[in-house]
Amino acid sequence: MPVLRACVHYIDIFTDRSGRLLAWLVLAMALLTTVVVVMRYGFNTGSIMAQEAVIYMHGCLFMLGMAYALKSGAHVRVDIFYRNFSPRTQAWVNSLGGIVFLMPLCAFIGFSSWNYVNESWLVRETSADPGGIPAVFLLKSIIPLMALNLFLQGLAETLRSAILLVEEQVA
Repeated sequence: MPVLRACVHYIDIFTDRSGRLLAWLVLAMALLTTVVVVMRYGFNTGSIMAQEAVIYMHGCLFMLGMAYALKSGAHVRVDIFYRNFSPRTQAWVNSLGGIVFLMPLCAFIGFSSWNYVNESWLVRETSADPGGIPAVFLLKSIIPLMALNLFLQGLAETLRSAILLVEEQVA
């Protein structure tokens, strides 16, 4: 049990730190969006690269922030019945949901996106717009990273629930 607790602990630390770091992207997105708007309406000029940078930050924030949302309980949950369940029943739902749905979905996304991302890296895919960010391959790389990150946090949540179930069984 101590090894499993340590595993959950370190995954939680990683997810928490990466989530807090990602939160700064919200400020960067707001500031860059302000710059884009001021440039467009104040100086009658624009920057495709700045607009795409906002899109890249938005993608990073949401794709990589999924694990933090799961850890923090901020994810979407059908809460009609769940909130009335006992902690033991909630642990069963969380364990089975992680094993049957979440982790297989993450594995599917990770494996199925691999060729898509690899092909983008092979050609060093760039923006279709002139003046855009010449690194679309980096943005696409977020997909398998999201799958891995979410898989790890799903594993931590599943292990946390399993530990609770085992401890209640022993007690």
